[in-house]
Formats: sequence, structure tokens, C-alpha cells
Amino acid sequence: MSFAVLTDTSGNLLTQEVRDRRLQVIPFSYRYNGQEHTCLDTESFDAEDFYGRIKHGLQVTTSQISPQQYMDFFEPYVQKGQDVIYVAMSSGISGSCNSARIGAEMLRENYPERTVAVIDTRGAALGEGIIALIACDLRDQGVDTAEAVAILEKHVERMFNVFTVDDLMHLRRGGRLSNLSAIMGTVLNIKPLLKGDEEGKIVAFGKLRGRKKSVEALAAIYDKLVVNPEEQIVGVVHAACREDADYLVRLINRNRPPKRVLLADYEPVTGCHVGPGALALFFESEEGVRSYGNEGIAGGLKEAMKVGENALKGITGTETFRKTSRIVSENARKAAETAKRVGGSAAATLSEKLKDLTNRDGK
Repeated sequence: MSFAVLTDTSGNLLTQEVRDRRLQVIPFSYRYNGQEHTCLDTESFDAEDFYGRIKHGLQVTTSQISPQQYMDFFEPYVQKGQDVIYVAMSSGISGSCNSARIGAEMLRENYPERTVAVIDTRGAALGEGIIALIACDLRDQGVDTAEAVAILEKHVERMFNVFTVDDLMHLRRGGRLSNLSAIMGTVLNIKPLLKGDEEGKIVAFGKLRGRKKSVEALAAIYDKLVVNPEEQIVGVVHAACREDADYLVRLINRNRPPKRVLLADYEPVTGCHVGPGALALFFESEEGVRSYGNEGIAGGLKEAMKVGENALKGITGTETFRKTSRIVSENARKAAETAKRVGGSAAATLSEKLKDLTNRDGK
């Protein structure tokens, strides 16, 4: 029996892609200036204007979808005798996935013969959207529901969500950053490397001085970790930083080009939490890739810079890259040692020590 593939607007798929793949999408809503909005049509979304307004102080809030709304969304398909596979935004950053599970369970009471499966992608943006496209492929190939769910869960395990932002305060404000100590780097000209971890929570695992180095580190991590790129779709999503996104696409095409690159603006619901200047990369690696960088901020940075030095030779001035690598890696090591010493001291104390270390080495 055929199954329907459903997802939400957090999947960040282009409108034409949604139409072509016969995807059904439930819209997440966002609110500003007292009005509620949705964005089902990405072609009409003015990302430059939206993120420009956030940069100048616009406050945007979001809310999760209720179990009843999910039940109403799923029911027309099971009524027609179809199973449902719903590809959901990470449960680690939103309660909507759990609402979908509750809605699906409510529906099973009335339609026990039908399967309503909720796939927790433990990702967002194209880390979710690419999983939805794979679900469409399985549907079109006639794979049965149970097998498709098992295959999709394996893809979730292999999907790496890695990104950088200009300002961690957007993630902090929305409660979407797990290791909040990483925010101390915001006071410096240091850009974080972040990822979706094993539970789909957002954690920082490295910091780099300067925007260009953070973009190059994303490409370097891709070069190191990607598996069979010629067989997969890779996603690049940005929040009004198209120039950086184009640069990242060129870098990932340089050494290990994928079958296809999907490039998109961050849709507004996810984008308002990562903030203007966010740049994300989504690709598949080996199972367990979500643990990459778990050795901590200093260890993750050291590894990222080592990868960058090997993979990005010739892209930037090699000596400059090596020098920056040594300085920032050493700063991260010293900062980690300082954190152990100060223990429960005020965040301001550690922040000042970080600043002092960076200024001294940067002379």
C-alpha cells in the first residue's frame, strides 16, 4: 500500500521542489508586530528584507503546532486508505515533533489498520528537507511503509547538520543552544561552529576567528566526513548571506563534488532563531557522525583546523591559514584549561580571560 509523505515548512524545500515531488507541507507560524504569518511559498519570501529587519531589532516569535492540528493534517490521507510518513523537525529544538507523535497516536485509535509514522530527523532546514526527498524516492519506488521507515532512520543517523552564525544570542534567546558556555565567544570576533548532536540538540564544538575561516572550516569538515558525495544531495542554507553561501558551494564542489547541491534561503521560522548571517551545510557521512566534535570545544576546533589545513591548501594563503590555526587552537586549549580552574566563577571572569588570551596572541 502506498504511503503519503508529509513534512513541515522547517524542511526549507523550494516551492517547486515541493510541487514536483508531491509533498504535503504543514506550515509553521511566526509572529511579529502583533501579526501571525506563515511561509508556504518560498518563492515569495523576501529573505533580505526579513533578516535585515531582524538585524535592526525586529523581534520574531514562533509557536509549535498542536496535536489536534497534526491529527487534522494526517487524517485525510488515512481516510483514503494511505499510510502516512511525516518527516519532522528535530525534537531536540522544538516540541512540534512530540505534538506530531501525539496526533498520530490519537489517529491510530480510529484507524488501527493504518500506519502513521513520525520520523524525528534530529535536524532542521535541509537536514530535514533532504530526508523528506529521500522519503519521496522510496514512495515512488514502491517501498512498503515499514521498510521505508527503517531506511529513513538510517539516513537520519548519517545526516550531519553543521553551521555557523554571526551572533549566538539568537539561539540563546530561543533556548536552542545546549552548551551555553559557548556564548562567551560572542564578545570577540570569533565565529562558532555548531552542529546537531545525537539527540538533535544544537551544540557548539569549535570557534574560529573571522567569518571566512568559519566558512572554510565547514567545507573542510565536509571534505573529511562526506561519504559517496556523487550519490547524494547536499544542502546549503543561508540567512541573507548569499555571497558566503556561494563561496561554500564552490569549496564543496572543489574536491568532492556531490550529485546535486540544493541552495536556499533560511525560511523564517527556523531562520529567526539562527539569525542573520547564519550559514548551514547538510550532508551524509557514516553512521555516528553526529558525535563528531564531542571531545569538546577545544578538541573540535583543533580537529576542524587540522582538517582545514590539509583540505584547503591553495584556497587561501597557506601560511596565513596555518598561523591562524595555531593561534586559535592554542587559545581554545588555554581557555578550556582556564574554565576548569575557575569552575563555578562568573561567566564574566572567563570572558575576560578569553579576551586577554586572544589579544595577547593576536599582537
